[in-house]
Amino acid sequence: MARTRQTKFIFVTGGVLSGLGKGITAASLGNILKARGLKVNLQKCDPYLNTDAGTLNPAEHGEVFVTHDGGETDLDLGHYERFLGQQLGRTSSLMNGRVLARVIADERAGKYLGKTVQIIPHVTNAMQAEILAAGRGFDVHIVEIGGTVGDIESLAFLEAIRQLRHKVGIGNVIYVHVVYLPYLEASKELKTKPAQNTVKDLRESGIQPDIVACRSERDIPRDLLDKIAMFTDVNPKGIVALPTAKTVYEVPLTLEAAGLGDYVTKLLGLGRKKPQLTEWRELVDTIRNHSYQHTVRVGVVAKYMSHEDTYMSVFEALKAAGWAHQAKAEIVWVDAEKLTPENIGTQLAGIDGLVVPGGFGPRGAEGKILAAAYAMDHNLPYLGLCLGLQTAVIALARKVVGVDANSTEMDPTTKHPVIHIMEQQKAVTDLGGTMRLGDYPCILGRGTLAHRVYGKKRIIERHRHRYEVNNKYRARLEKAGMVFGGLSPDGQLVEMIEMAGHPYFLASQAHPEFTSRPGHPNPMFSGFVAAMVKLD
Repeated sequence: MARTRQTKFIFVTGGVLSGLGKGITAASLGNILKARGLKVNLQKCDPYLNTDAGTLNPAEHGEVFVTHDGGETDLDLGHYERFLGQQLGRTSSLMNGRVLARVIADERAGKYLGKTVQIIPHVTNAMQAEILAAGRGFDVHIVEIGGTVGDIESLAFLEAIRQLRHKVGIGNVIYVHVVYLPYLEASKELKTKPAQNTVKDLRESGIQPDIVACRSERDIPRDLLDKIAMFTDVNPKGIVALPTAKTVYEVPLTLEAAGLGDYVTKLLGLGRKKPQLTEWRELVDTIRNHSYQHTVRVGVVAKYMSHEDTYMSVFEALKAAGWAHQAKAEIVWVDAEKLTPENIGTQLAGIDGLVVPGGFGPRGAEGKILAAAYAMDHNLPYLGLCLGLQTAVIALARKVVGVDANSTEMDPTTKHPVIHIMEQQKAVTDLGGTMRLGDYPCILGRGTLAHRVYGKKRIIERHRHRYEVNNKYRARLEKAGMVFGGLSPDGQLVEMIEMAGHPYFLASQAHPEFTSRPGHPNPMFSGFVAAMVKLD
């Protein structure tokens, strides 16, 4: 029997401060290793006590990225999929709550009889089991540890990955530590002391990094990198400069130019393979140097407006569609809570198209309904994503069946519930992980806008919702000009809507942003940008 090849592990940690770009670094490493013909997987380990990301506030934590198999995960999985160009599963996201729940369940089931259950070895063993299972069958498994070294929540994960090096073999594991080099304006210099200190903290956890990736807002002189190498006891070949790039998609090329791809494969005994990065270089060249023929101003009607991470996949999908059509997609925030019938014309002046993204709850819903109605009445290209479909249905219904038409999510007592909870969701009491999640098929009507955009009859997109279009109102909405261009295979669930005679009004109950890739934009986004360019 042929011996199974040992998976190699790369653990990515971070220090100094959060938000350094560990996810981009991990994804970029995956990119250049996959370019060498290696089978690569990525996983995010978060120290939060949540079971998954589904119940986290997107305004604080960023978007919830949904995997094809229905996992509600950290937004970094979106980066992983876009950089690898492959689908990841729910096992690629591991939160501390799931680990602890497993350990407690095992304790109740009697699996630890006679033992005192402790962080070491029981919790750390459970963490290792999840990591090993996710990496099985791959040449390289890259694991990002969330948080910052020194956080009390991350200690168990750090201990788990320290032990794992000895369990799978020292030559099968390397550690990458991402640090920050602040610039002091007063002395006009970058400072390395915070980087040195965070490596010291990591070493106190028993982990000596093999690679230190140095983030900075400025170019880093070679002598500073050599200084970090000396004070952290890391081979100078393993010290990599990561100054802020014009586009995150440039980072894999930065790592490759620094020789990191060859250095990593040498450390892990993976041989020297020439990377195939031609297509990726062409993408980056397009982003950096292309002379855009068009600029389209896209109004994103949102209620979570504190930072872009909340709608990360939506923005990346818009950018990708713009690149495909030689157009720069300029994002304009539109505060859904501030839109009124009196000011909407002023608020949307100069906007070339509207996107209404997903969301939950009544806050900002009326503004999104107004935006959908405005797009209908003014032939403004419209792209509705999940809630954006529902608000469009409500907008038309208020013209057809009455001004009190609504969703039971927004108004449980509405006289005309044109959007209501799905039948299988009525008995649900636990909110976490119980929505209609992941891949579901959709059948597109021949001759519809959706069919023309996708170029095929059957599609699959990822979902995350509890509410649906009430079929009792479909006939009246169709009579008013709404086209139900996509339905579930049994014809009972509305998956896509459009407006007859409109230049581009398309909305999906799914989240097509999750399947968009740089260089391969999702068809709904591509069609949306093309429509704006045509009207430019």
